[in-house]
Amino acid sequence: MIGAHTDSCCLRIKPFSKKQSDGFLQVGVETYGGGLWHTWFDRDLSIAGRAMVKTKDGNFVQKLIKIDKPLLRIPTLAIHFGREESFSFNKETQLFPIAGLVAAELDRRGKPESTVKAEPEKSEEEKEGAPFQPLKVLTERHHPYVVELIALEAGVEPADLVDFEMILYDTQEACIGGINEELIFGARLDNLGMSYCSTMGLIESLSSPSALDEESSIRLISLFDHEEIGSQTAQGADSNLLPAVIRRLSALPSQTESDSDKSYDKVGGGDLDNSTAFEETLSSSFLISADMAHSVNPNYPAKYEADHRPEMNKGTVVKINANARYATNAPGIVLIQEVARRAGSQSSNSKEASTEGIPLQMFVVRNDVSCGSTIGPMLSAATGTRTLDLGNPQLSMHSIRETGGVYDVEYGIRLFDSFFKHFSELEAKIHVD
Repeated sequence: MIGAHTDSCCLRIKPFSKKQSDGFLQVGVETYGGGLWHTWFDRDLSIAGRAMVKTKDGNFVQKLIKIDKPLLRIPTLAIHFGREESFSFNKETQLFPIAGLVAAELDRRGKPESTVKAEPEKSEEEKEGAPFQPLKVLTERHHPYVVELIALEAGVEPADLVDFEMILYDTQEACIGGINEELIFGARLDNLGMSYCSTMGLIESLSSPSALDEESSIRLISLFDHEEIGSQTAQGADSNLLPAVIRRLSALPSQTESDSDKSYDKVGGGDLDNSTAFEETLSSSFLISADMAHSVNPNYPAKYEADHRPEMNKGTVVKINANARYATNAPGIVLIQEVARRAGSQSSNSKEASTEGIPLQMFVVRNDVSCGSTIGPMLSAATGTRTLDLGNPQLSMHSIRETGGVYDVEYGIRLFDSFFKHFSELEAKIHVD
């Protein structure tokens, strides 16, 4: 199995976001995760997320939203008003993006400048003629034009928009950079980078029609949400999602015929004893926790342990911590080394590698620096499954704009492809009392 997370640190629009100050329209936002929030200043931001809309037949459905144009910007204070060496700000009062000018919005709505102040509450007579609303309508909680833009993207009328969950994102697209085009500049590399490698590794491992002919294991990836805020949600790694899926899969009998769909017919029938199948499955499984790792930063070399300084485009990084902030141990390192040794680039018509294996690196944090963690330890503790933490190296983790290595993406995909293809063979060779 490979586990990764799909969420990244971001700013989320508050349930009541409608703000204005000194002639500007502003949007109230809430911080999600431990982002480097100063990097969100002076970026061209827009809105993405999901909206709940009411259909003509009275049902409520979800619509995915992504507005592809800059709408918002968080302005920094000009240097002339303060020359402090460190850039500090209040996240509650100074992190609100501007959405435009009050006067321009009034012109759009055909209202005079005299209505520049917040609109008054509706009268009792007006309220009596309107249907009961448990909450204020969206156009009272958010700027009306923001609601209209979201409704337009959803393909519905603003009145049919019931609620939404929206986050801000940087409209600048990811790109290849570096003088030799060896770097990736983009948002959310942590952890879409490893989510992508996991997905592509699974797909590549099944590229041959005979890929599963002699396979005794189930190949699985699990991409979780909410890792950046602790994982204790229904979609997070600290939920029962993965154990529940494994429990259901472990009830299936071993493959005995080519039509695997018929295996469901055998569950619970005959003399099959699966009372301990779940526990046996967990003990014989192996989980790779795939989360982006830290590359050494050349401007801050003293922050890194002298002998464990991963470099970009030098291979995927195995993470180790004596205090179990990572779940890696020696048997897991033996396994991943053998997987990497077999991870040559594959020709389409052969299982044999056409090139040598791929390199790996190791990371250990300094004793005087706090160590982050991943979904690895919590999943390992919840399932008792052997686990190893790794990830591709990157710079500027949790920034709005991060940097990764082009070749590390290929290394990650080949490593996971090899893991899925060779685990069953290698697992039988690693003996631990």
